[in-house]
Amino acid sequence: MKTSAKFFVSALLLAGAFVPECAAQDWPNLNCYREANASLMEARQSDPDDARIDWVVFMGDSGTQGWTEKDPEFFTSNHFIGRGINGQTTPQMLLRFRQDVIDLLPKAVVILGGANDVAGNTGPSSLKMIMDNIKSMVELARANGIKVVLCSVLPSNHFYWIPELKPADTLIELNRQIKAYADANHIPYADYHSALVDDQKGLNEAYRIDTAHPSLEGYKLIEPLVLQAIKEALAQ
Repeated sequence: MKTSAKFFVSALLLAGAFVPECAAQDWPNLNCYREANASLMEARQSDPDDARIDWVVFMGDSGTQGWTEKDPEFFTSNHFIGRGINGQTTPQMLLRFRQDVIDLLPKAVVILGGANDVAGNTGPSSLKMIMDNIKSMVELARANGIKVVLCSVLPSNHFYWIPELKPADTLIELNRQIKAYADANHIPYADYHSALVDDQKGLNEAYRIDTAHPSLEGYKLIEPLVLQAIKEALAQ
């Protein structure tokens, strides 16, 4: 066999060796809530009163996941469904939006995301890319009769997992763009950033567990903000 042909065959075999591994990857982490979603829908189908409940899904990253863990009563007592995943970026959220939001038939969705995009968790991302993903989630929700609440990303002047990055001003600009889009499209906006920011453009030490994540006290501070925004959304 000629050298070029041997190289070609070797390349095919090498590529083939990686196919099962690549096929097994779950980049948006659809498996995270797959079983929980199925169990939830089975339970709801057996409840004749479920159709009258204003279910609301919270779609997001660790800011949402941490919320469900630190104050689960806030979610259960209000018929809220937490679908946050630690470290996720908006393209990952967009890919699981149908499974983790639309298929649950909520009355509204609360979208919180973008900080991990700024951190580069799944690669470089511009503010336009982040906004495009947020807009796509909004459009998907509205096309399926789901009301929307948009949220500011949380303040941070230091991501502990990428210490060389100074994200504060980028997060502020992202929030400006999210609010402008929300205002232009008559979408209620929950401004967590203003409630939690300190004089260094970071997450206030009194309301945090680290430089990027709120404590229970931080979540308690912003809960009235999102409740008001949800009320406005459901009234539209």
